[in-house]
Formats: sequence, C-alpha cells, structure tokens
Amino acid sequence: MPDATKAAHYIQLLDEARCDDNWDAVPELIRKVRKHAPDRTCLTLTAEIEHAVAKANLKGPSDPGSSSSLPGIDPAQQLPSLLTAIENENRYPEDRFQARVCAGWLLWVARDYAGALSRLPQGIDDSDQNSVAGESAAPSSPEWTKVCGLKAAYLRANCMARDGQRDGALLAFEAALPGLSSVWQAGPAESRQQMRYWAELFLTEFCMLASQALREGALSLTDTDCLASFRTWARYWAAGKQSVVSPGGYGFRGSVPRRKVWAEYYFALSEILQRDLPFPTGYSAVTNEGSARSHLRAELKKVETIYQGLLFSETRFPRADEQRAEVEEFVRAMMENWAVLNGRGWKEHDLGPGGRDALCRSTLDALYGAAAKTYHSTAILRHMFRVHLAVAEFDLAFMAFDSWFELVKKGKARVQKTGHPEPALDCDATVLETISACISALCKYGGREAAEKARKLAEEMETLVQKYENQTATDGNQHSQELSPRILALAWQSIGLAQAQWARMTYESEQRASIQEKAIQCLRRSISPQYGSAVDVKAVFTLGVLYAEQRKLSAAVELVKTSLLAETTTVGENPELRLGPYWKERSLIPLWHLLALLLSARQEFIMAARACEGAIEQFKDPYVLFGSRGINGPYRSEHLNEAEASKGTDGIVDEMDDFEKEGILRIKMTQLAILELLEGPEVAVNASTELLSLYPRLFGEVEQKLELSTKPEPPKTAATVRTHRNSIFGSKGDKSSRTRQNSVATTFNHNEPGPSRPQTSHTTATTTLTIQTANGQVADPSASNRSIYAESGRRRSRNSLRKRDRSASRARAVSTASSEPPVPRLDFSAFDGNLPQYNPSESLRSPPPMTSLPPPPVPQQADSSAIRARSRSRSRAATNTHQDELAGLRVGLVGAFPQLLPHVLFSPDHSRRRRKVILVKVWLTIAGFYRRAELLEDAQKAIAEALFVAESLEKEVVNDGSGELSVKQAGWGMEKSVDEVLADVWAEMGHLSVARGKLYQARADYETALSHFQDHPGAIVGLSNILLDIYTEKLLPPPPVEGLDLSSLSLTEEGAASSTPAKATGTFETTAIKTPELPSIPLGLAPTKPKPRRSTSASAAAGSSTSDHAKPNGHPPEQYASPSQTQSSLLGPQLPPPHRATSLPLNDRLAARDRAYGLLSTLTRLGTGWNNSEAWLALARAYEESGQVDKARDALWWCVELEDGRGVREWGVVAGGSGYVL
Repeated sequence: MPDATKAAHYIQLLDEARCDDNWDAVPELIRKVRKHAPDRTCLTLTAEIEHAVAKANLKGPSDPGSSSSLPGIDPAQQLPSLLTAIENENRYPEDRFQARVCAGWLLWVARDYAGALSRLPQGIDDSDQNSVAGESAAPSSPEWTKVCGLKAAYLRANCMARDGQRDGALLAFEAALPGLSSVWQAGPAESRQQMRYWAELFLTEFCMLASQALREGALSLTDTDCLASFRTWARYWAAGKQSVVSPGGYGFRGSVPRRKVWAEYYFALSEILQRDLPFPTGYSAVTNEGSARSHLRAELKKVETIYQGLLFSETRFPRADEQRAEVEEFVRAMMENWAVLNGRGWKEHDLGPGGRDALCRSTLDALYGAAAKTYHSTAILRHMFRVHLAVAEFDLAFMAFDSWFELVKKGKARVQKTGHPEPALDCDATVLETISACISALCKYGGREAAEKARKLAEEMETLVQKYENQTATDGNQHSQELSPRILALAWQSIGLAQAQWARMTYESEQRASIQEKAIQCLRRSISPQYGSAVDVKAVFTLGVLYAEQRKLSAAVELVKTSLLAETTTVGENPELRLGPYWKERSLIPLWHLLALLLSARQEFIMAARACEGAIEQFKDPYVLFGSRGINGPYRSEHLNEAEASKGTDGIVDEMDDFEKEGILRIKMTQLAILELLEGPEVAVNASTELLSLYPRLFGEVEQKLELSTKPEPPKTAATVRTHRNSIFGSKGDKSSRTRQNSVATTFNHNEPGPSRPQTSHTTATTTLTIQTANGQVADPSASNRSIYAESGRRRSRNSLRKRDRSASRARAVSTASSEPPVPRLDFSAFDGNLPQYNPSESLRSPPPMTSLPPPPVPQQADSSAIRARSRSRSRAATNTHQDELAGLRVGLVGAFPQLLPHVLFSPDHSRRRRKVILVKVWLTIAGFYRRAELLEDAQKAIAEALFVAESLEKEVVNDGSGELSVKQAGWGMEKSVDEVLADVWAEMGHLSVARGKLYQARADYETALSHFQDHPGAIVGLSNILLDIYTEKLLPPPPVEGLDLSSLSLTEEGAASSTPAKATGTFETTAIKTPELPSIPLGLAPTKPKPRRSTSASAAAGSSTSDHAKPNGHPPEQYASPSQTQSSLLGPQLPPPHRATSLPLNDRLAARDRAYGLLSTLTRLGTGWNNSEAWLALARAYEESGQVDKARDALWWCVELEDGRGVREWGVVAGGSGYVL
C-alpha cells in the first residue's frame, strides 16, 4: 500500500545513492519507490536506465565493432519508453528534466552525438530554451538534479566538440560556468562522488579544448575571458577544505592526468608573460591593490608551484636510455619566464615579496629538483649556470658550466662515433651561445685567472667554428641551416673579446701585439657583412677600445661615430621587455664616452665635451634619466627631503645597475677633465661639486656625509649656480640665460664641524653648503660649462711631452693687470646632435696602425730608424690607414640582440663595498682638481675623505666572517681590491707631496702605495722620478737635525786621534755650511747630486794635506786608517761621517737608479702600463742615466707615439672594471 512518508524517504535515498555512485543499491530503491509512489514512473524509469548505463560504463565495451558501444545498452528499446514517460510527466518538472538528461546520455553513450545534442535540455523549464542547465534549479532542489544539470552542460559541449564544432563547444562550456558557480565554490572536498566526477570531466574537457584553441590561434590571449577555463579549474581545486596543491593522478578512467591541465594553464600564462600581453581579468579575483604585472606574477607563481609539485612527485628518475621530455619542457618554459621576469623590463616591486632574489632562488630550487628527475641533462646544467650567475654566485655558476661543457663534448664525440643523434643534447648554436656567455661573464666580472680561462674557452670555440665553416665549405649548403649568421658573428665576437682581455692581462709582453692583432681580426670578422646587415654594438665597442689603445684614432672615431648614427633594428619581439626602456640609449652611453675620449686625443676638446653631453641628451629630457626626485631647487633640510621623496618619480637611473650608474659618473669625470683643459683647474674645482651631487643621486645614501665648506677668500673664478637637473650635464635651454655669480673656494674635511643648521630653501643666513645624501636628495652648487675668469700662463699639460693646443675650436682667455675678461662660453648651439665628418689637420691625425708594437720594456730590439720614419710619416699615411682598418665593415644597422648575460643581482654587502670604491674615486678626482689648482690644503682634505672611506672598506673586508674576502684580491665583480684602493689614495698623497715640494715625504707616500699594490702605475712613475733625481743629485740630501756632534766620539784611540786634526783644519765645517748634511739614518736610496770630480793634482794635494795633519806623532797613515780603508778598493773611498756628508755614496745612487729601472721595466711589461707614456718617459730617462742612449732613444720615440694619441683620461675608464665588455 502506498505510503507518502516512506515514498519521500526512499526517493531521498535514491537521490543520495545515485549521487554517491552507489549503483548497487539503486535497483532495490527503485522497487520501493514504485511500491510507495506509483505515480513517479518517470523518476523510476530514469533511474533504471541510468543504472544500466553506469554499470555498462564500469564493464567497458565488449564488441567495439557493434553499434552499441556498451553491453546492456539498447537505445532502440529503452529510448521510446523513456520519451513516453517524459511526455506524460507534467507534475514533477525535476523528474522530467532528469529524464531528458538521461535520454541524451543514452544517445551519447551510443555515439549518436547529433541525437544526443537534440535531446539534451538547456534548463528545467522547456519553454526557456536560453536558460542554462542548473540555472533554474532552486537551492532546495535535489542533489541529483544539480548533477544532471552539470552532466547536461558537459554532454552538450562534448557533442559539439565531437561533431567538429569546437568554437560552439567552447561557448557552451563558458555559458554554463555562471549557473554552476555553486559547484565550483564547493570544491571537490565538499562534493559528492558523481558531482566530482562530472565537474572534473567538465573542467578537463573545457581546459583542453581551450588550450588547443590557444595553441592554434583560434582563441586569442588578448580576450578578457581567455583564461576562464583554467581559472575555474584552479578555483574548483582551491575551494573548500582541499589543500592548495591539487591531488595528482587521473581524475577518471581514460582521462588526461590532472597535471596536464595545470601544465596547459602554466603555458598559457607563460605565453602572456613572454609576449607582454594585457593581463586578462575575466573570472579572476583581481583587486585594485598592485599592478597588473604583480597580479600576473602572483598567478604564475601559484600555478608553477602546483604544477612543479605534481610533476616532480609523479616522475621517476630515468634510466640512462630514457628521457624526461615533460620535465625538460617545464624547465624550458620556466627559464623563458625567468629571463623575462629577471630582465630590465620588469621592476622590482612587480615581482612580489623578495623581488629578484626570491625569483632566482625559487628558480634554482626548481632546477635542482628537475636535475634529480633527469639523467645528465645538459639543458638543466646550462640554466643553472645562468641563474647562479644572476645571483652573483660565480664559483657555482662556472662549476655548472664546466660540468655542462664536459657533458656536451662527450655527447658530441659519442654522436660522431655512433652516428645516432641524442635529442636531449644541446645543438651547436646553443653550445656556441653558452660559451660566448661564459666568456663575457669571465671578462666582465673576473680577473687574470678568469681571463686565462676565457682564452682557453675561446680557443676551443674557434676550433668548433672553423670546423663547422670548413664542413660548410666542403659540403656546400648542407649544414647552412644549423648555425645562423648571428651565432657565427657572436662566436667570433667572443673570441675577439677573450683575446683582447688576455692581451691586457698577460705577462708575456712580447706576445701582446700579436694577441691584440688577432683580437682585432676576430672582431672585424664578427661585424663583417657576411654575417648579416645588423651588427652588435658590443662588438663595435670592443673593437673601438682596441683601436684607441693602439692609437688608431681615425679608424676608431669613424667606427664609433657610424655606430652612433646608424639605425637600429630589433632581433626578436619586443626588446624592451628584456632590455628595459630606453635600451638603445643606455647601450650607447659607453660609446658616447669612448667618442669623447677619442676626440680629446685628437685635441678636439669642444666636440669631446659635446659628446659627453650627447650621452645624456639622447634621453631628450633630463627628467627621463633622473626623474623628479632631487633635481629641483636648492638644498633642502632633511624633513623637506623626506616629504618630497614620497612625491618624486623615479628615472631611468633608478632602474640601472651599479655598472651603468658608474658609467654615467665616469662620463661626468671626463667632462670635468675636458673642462680643466679648456678653462683651467679653478673652474674644474668649482664644477667638481657636481660629482658629489651626482653620486648620491645615483647610488643613494652613503655612510659618509659630503660637505663643502667655504673659505674666507674665494678664488678668482665665477660660476653659475643651477639646479641639479641642469647642472649634471648641462642643457641647451639654459646656455643663453646663465647668470654669472661668484663662487666660493671649497674645502673638504669630514672632521670639521659644520654650522648648526645648513642652508635650506627657507633659511639662507649660513654660508656653508652641505650636500645631504639621505634618500638621494642632493643639491647642485655649480655648473660645468660656464664663463670664468682665467689667468694667463696657466699650464694646460700634464707633462713636457703634451702637444700644444692647435685646435681651431679651442677658446681661451688672456688676463691683464687691470681686469680679467671672461673666457667665451662653450657654445654648442650649432651642434645639431649629429657628429659631422671630422677633417683635422695632418698634424692632428692619429698615427697609423703599427704592424707590431715594440715589445716593452726593450724597444731597442726594433729598428730605431724604422720607428722614427714611421713616426715622421704617420701624418701622410693616416688617411689611407684608417680606411684600410674599416675596409669591409658596414655598420648600417645596429641590432638589438638578446642579452648574453642575465641581470646580475649582487648582495647588499657587495654593492656597498663597490660603491665605496666608487666614492674613493670621486674624492681622489676632486683632490686632483684641487692639487692642480694649487689649493693644496683643500686637496689634502679631499684625500683625507678618500682615506676615510678606504679604511672603512678595509675594516669591512677584514671583519668579514665568511672568509671569502681578501684585501689582496679584488674578487668577482670588483674593479679593484682593497689594497689597490689604498694604493690609489697613497699615490695621490704622493702627488700632493710633490706639489708641495716635499719630495722625501712623497717618496714615503709612494713607498706606502707600493706596499699595498706593487704594480701601481702612478706610484711607480712618481717614485721612479724621485729615485732618478736622487741618482742625478737633483734632489739634495735633507738638512740634518741639529743636535750633538758625535763625530769626536769613538771606541778606538785611532778614531779619537784622527778626529782632532780635522776640527783644527775647519775643512768639514766649511763644507757643512755650504751644503746640507745627511742625518744619521739608514741611507738606502737617499737622494744626492753627483759631485764634480776634482783633478788628480787637487786630489793629491788634498790627500797630502790631510795626511800631514793626520800624523802628529810621526806614525804612518796606515795606523790611522779604518778597517774599511784597508779593504778592496772596489768599495770606493772611505765614507765621511753621515752628519758631514755632502752627497750620497755612489752605491746608493746606483741602487736608486737600478730600482727605478726595475720598477719601470716591470710596469711597461704589464697590461696596465704597456701604453703608459709617462712610464715610458721615465724609463727612457733611466736608460739615459745608465748610458744606454739607443734604448733611451727608442723608448722616447715610442713614448711620442703613445702621447700623440693619448686621451684626456685613460682608455680603461670607458668600461671600468668590465674590461672590454659593454
């Protein structure tokens, strides 16, 4: 008998059994429902057919060739009765809806997809054909009704996909998402089994179809809802109590692995990142906090973590003959993303917590995890090399490279022997590109050992390239597609770079010329037209510096100028994404600097100064480069600076690394050096404060407070006080409106107390100008290009070999007794930004290239007449020579090639040490300006500042607890060691002592510098000049300290007896009054002047006179002679007492001369001194003093050639510690 209560109970149990996939209990529940609810025919028939289909699915198909794919399924018999029940059901719409879904499912299982699509409903209400399945189901609807709605949505889309209607299927999937939001919110943890089954089936199908459409281009990643499927998938697995990481394995039988869906999600996000597409916001929980890039990075990191965890947990370590293609594909995609995220196009705050460091560390962890799932993967080791390099772990990076290179060489040999290709082995193009990256890293960040390793790598790479080119020439174009012209050009460029770096580092001076010539040939080959129309600016820079070092000025100027004026073509898509904004202008800054030095070597100082400004003016607006922070107005107090810092915008300099920032600072130093030559050292002194303004803007806060205190009497110069924005490198707009103001002489002393309150924009009572470095807020007290009062007779040269000024564009001022007319301003208004063709006079042309440089320090091996003839004829041959050097080179296009080296992130401690080294350079540069301006006290204070910074650097290195730092070694990424920095400071102290006339103090300072760094060029040249003055007795002995005369005291009677007559004659007293006496200190290398030799008769007379007075008792003179007088005559005559000596002994003077020769001979053999004209001049003097006239003549001719092409600063300042690497 029917019972309504039991009927409702059994209907509920039937619904739960179907939801829980408990099909074994369904037949009994159907029987009970039919007993207690006979009117629910549609419900029971639907449940019966669903049970049959579910059981058939579990058993699988018995006969694939039959019309019915599953046993027990016969749509021809089951469907009519079900359709009749559907037509007769008018009371329960949910039963009707479940029956229609069952009918469609039955046809779908029977592979009648068109019929199934026509039977499947879109909603519970038949009249609403636009409603989506599940939308009309009330929250109180039975659970199975919701499952049926999800099932209907999936089956409709699947039928369309199987029928070839992929776009319609994607639209059906996407249309069903809102109606099933409750399913996605519940997640798999809180859903029943059938709901989980159909939900995962729905999302898997949707994601794989979307992935296929994205790969084929049918679905655009620029669409706002392009990631709807993947984001719903991630939302479903993250909902409820389920853990963040999705469970692995397969969701159902025959489906794809769950990690495959995560992989497609990851690759889709990677494509958006690498193509720099707009961030799609559809179906994402994006908030207003953070930028679109930060949201993209967060989503990418989340998906990467999930996919990586699933991949590594489900992958076994392979056998030696197995490959793990999926792991290597994941590593490839991850590294491509890393290259973008670690590039200059992404800012630090877009990368989320931890920034670049956290990015690189997580990438390293993933690489080591991937290495544990692969067997000798060359790709993973290659990527380890790059990422370790990015976090400045150079030792680990090169260890990874060595392992990679060893595997590659063995793999190539194995393939060549067996003839069986290995898919996991890197191709030749990748091998050459990786070796090139390693060579660049070794040359840029390493020292001599790194340069030697780079040379060995270059030799191996040259063998590979020549082997490939020989095979190509032999086999025709059979292998022409394997290596692109860009890779071959890059290989020759790297070979030339390694050779150039080794030429600078090698101790074999006789081979330096041949090594440099080989480097030039390789670099010329890399930019030849046979490897493409676009050339790499890095090759142009290295070749230009080599030309400059060999004094091939015309060829270097033409090459650099052509590159600066050439058009730019991009290699690859969107170079700004990896190279950053204004990548072209930033890459050309060193070329502008090199051009300025080249023009100064040709004595075109006006154009050289204009080239310095051109490096900055290429950014169009100073706000682009420096931003709006700290460039407006005079000095402000600290609280105003802090208030302004929050409002200021960043410039390009805030995105540069320390190497680029130092390049800008070096250009400023070069500009000031040119200004000193043009307008005198006083103007350079006034303008040098701009270095102190520029340094904190570039590098931020420093521990040392930079102060410039005024002197009571300012020097006779005038300057213009401008804002920081206009003063750093000047601007075109303010040249005509500058007003001249009297400037104050500045002194440097960090120990002097300043005023109680510095001058701010609100208080102007004080006269002390303090440059505050907090938060990068600085003020600029002076300008570099201005009108000044100049004094006549000012020295313009550094030494006697400096040529006179013959440039027609050089402006000077002549002072008079009554007034000092101003020097004309440097007018660059006529310069339109494009460098004209240079046509200097013959006397200013660069010397021709030498086929071989004279091997220092023995240039006498070359033919002296040939050297002189070459030097005299260099003007006539200059035009033809530089045309020969540029023959075959066509720099029509400059390419934006991918960066070989990643963006290296040094530790904060390393950056602080490097910035201290830069600050020492700034102070020493300022000290040099003051010294040459004869403001010696101010120079002493500037040196004291430099010494203070250098000693703090030494203390930091000594107190380092890691044990990796040393005061003797520079270390990776450092231009100089601590001892070299201290040697720079003490050498400048020596120069200052020379300027003060305290040559003995200068000698002590130079000795201190050499005790820190034995090959310091400035200290060696300065000390050698003093030693040679000692030998020639141009430097007289210092006056003795007045005190007791101990000459009469002796431990022997002979000494006491022989001292009495000497006092009686008064001979030594008279001599002592005429010339200074030598103090009783160890003589060593003390200076003297050669005494004029007396004639033989005079010597005999003096000797007889002395002997007569020395024999009061009639004893022979041998009784009064000292033991030294009775020894061999090779030791010379007996030395007088030190306090009575009028000159140094000959042995001491010879020792001084020989030590000077030894120091200079060693220096001129080194890469840092082989082209040092001052060292060669001092060496020529040493040759001359030793009587080697021919050697002195050859050294002087070589010195003339070096000096004739010498720039205003050394060529090495263009790239600094990076060597020849741009």
